[in-house]
Amino acid sequence: MDTNEARAHLNYLLTLGIRREEAFGPMALNFIKEDAFENAGLLPEEQFSLIMATVDALAMEPKRFNMKVEMLKRAQSLLNKTSFDNPQLARQLDQDIKKTEAELGIYNEAMRPAKGEAQERQKLIVQSDAPEYFLDIAQRRATTYYQNKFGLNKESKTAQHFSGAKRKFDPDNKAVQKEFPGACAPFMNSRTNAFHLMMPFDLKISKTPDDPLDGGMRAYYAKMGYSFPLGFEMGKICSYEDGEILDIPLEDPNLIFLSVSRVKEKEFRATNYPGTPEIPAEYAYPRAVLERTGTLGPYIQLVSNFKIWFDSSQVSILIQGAPDLYEYGLEGGSGMMVRSHASDKVPAYAENTSQPWQEGLSFNFVNIHLTLSPGRESAMVPYNTPLFTVYPVLPTQNFKWANISDM
Repeated sequence: MDTNEARAHLNYLLTLGIRREEAFGPMALNFIKEDAFENAGLLPEEQFSLIMATVDALAMEPKRFNMKVEMLKRAQSLLNKTSFDNPQLARQLDQDIKKTEAELGIYNEAMRPAKGEAQERQKLIVQSDAPEYFLDIAQRRATTYYQNKFGLNKESKTAQHFSGAKRKFDPDNKAVQKEFPGACAPFMNSRTNAFHLMMPFDLKISKTPDDPLDGGMRAYYAKMGYSFPLGFEMGKICSYEDGEILDIPLEDPNLIFLSVSRVKEKEFRATNYPGTPEIPAEYAYPRAVLERTGTLGPYIQLVSNFKIWFDSSQVSILIQGAPDLYEYGLEGGSGMMVRSHASDKVPAYAENTSQPWQEGLSFNFVNIHLTLSPGRESAMVPYNTPLFTVYPVLPTQNFKWANISDM
């Protein structure tokens, strides 16, 4: 961009500013950040004018004050090079900077959590047959997944700084597009500040046995109130329990099929599942998960062997389908773990108190419950996609809702 092009663009931006167009702020800030703004030969007066107009367009939100201070200081450094330089304007700029910095300090202090009495950090102790994957690799993959999916581009980040200008219908102008999920802190916190369960292989759930994944397939009869594992004998559906041939047509709407692929996560290790001459190593773990998988009513229960010990007097554990599971055509179950698993055998409860660190702790299992969304015939979820999300929460006995008028 040469001087004439830079000046023409600056004048266009200033015109937008005079008209108080919504696109002015984002477009002006992007231009100010470009090399051409400094190096294309614009006069200091021109640079100063655009910077100050951009400051005026910034949203009056404390979280934008860092940007405001940065822009004011940039204008301050230009002032003595311009014909606008005078003590009154210099004093006004200095006062605006100090005022904004003071307000920013108030905001930052209010946003900083109050330091109450130090409490012992709760420890959730996990037993798993693939701890490195679930506790480390999967969490890194989840972070990457959500950053790639919801991260804002440069234009969208810039647009966040501006609001309040006169709006007109302009849906295709990328400079004013800022209403994205990644710009909403609570939306992102529910994903990036959570613990996610996923699998290192693809999985497919469908109503027909067509085109299964290459790692193996299981079939089930599954409806609300009743489910049953099925198998195949000579092209016919049979009981998985005893091989009895069952008179169930393949068109039955209560049939559901689960298939898995080989392990696709390159860092995955599960020493308890080595390969055999019959089952290569990359299929051993998926086949094991497939074999222990069951159903609960209309849900497929993917048994992750993910067991958590926790102090139920201090923490409960909310488990539910991952927030974006619906995009793959699936729905996840949800539940709250508030004490020890209530359907285990006596030896499991005896084991739960056999080690000193287990004293006073409850335990439960996070199994992944999935079913097809209404109207869907099949769904395929790629490996390393969040399937279930785990949130430690306060037990109900540890908090109380109160009306502000009662305070």
